[in-house]
Amino acid sequence: MKILGHRGASAEAHENTLEAFTRAFELGADGVELDVRRTKDGALVVHHDAAVVTGRLIVESNEMEVPLYVPHLEAALEVCPGLVNIEIKNVPIDPDFDPEERVAAGVVALVRRLKIADRVVVSSFGLAAINAVRAADPSIATGWLTISAYDQLQALGTVVEHGHGAIHPHHTTVTAELADAARDAGVVINTWTVDDPVEMRRLADLGVNAIITNDVALAVQTVRP
Repeated sequence: MKILGHRGASAEAHENTLEAFTRAFELGADGVELDVRRTKDGALVVHHDAAVVTGRLIVESNEMEVPLYVPHLEAALEVCPGLVNIEIKNVPIDPDFDPEERVAAGVVALVRRLKIADRVVVSSFGLAAINAVRAADPSIATGWLTISAYDQLQALGTVVEHGHGAIHPHHTTVTAELADAARDAGVVINTWTVDDPVEMRRLADLGVNAIITNDVALAVQTVRP
């Protein structure tokens, strides 16, 4: 089972920073998960919330106006030697929602330019975002993030219908039935956000592909032989 640092090694460093990503790999993570948004002038930057701490929306800020601790996606990818789960933040309730899916297009262009499709998976709660990625370049792995309220088996059917290779459910919704159904469908399960060692072992026993965790050191200690 792979271990991905949630926004990097966020238990030890400020989340979604180059330091957090570097530290995750130092601790033994197989990869990291990070969030991407778009500035007013089209730069792709790594930040979870739509606004920075001052309250200003990233989408209303030019590239040079974003705080220095917020890295460009390209810089983040360059410091990560392993797998990177790029989460596109774009759903209709977001204040920076973009129905044109320009972040998806930008991510595809960057992954192609850096030639790293073999170590990237693009995920989103917005099905349209990962559909746009898959339409632009089917060689880039995609996974649908699902909230706990969904019927996960129905969500798995949607994943298969749209040709995505992974489902990313909350760990509390991962059951033996879901794990078996995903395996039969050839879909991997990457689950979030798991910080309890008992739960880590349960998910490993179910055969999930990856856990996303804030505590990389604990995960390595718990699930590595």
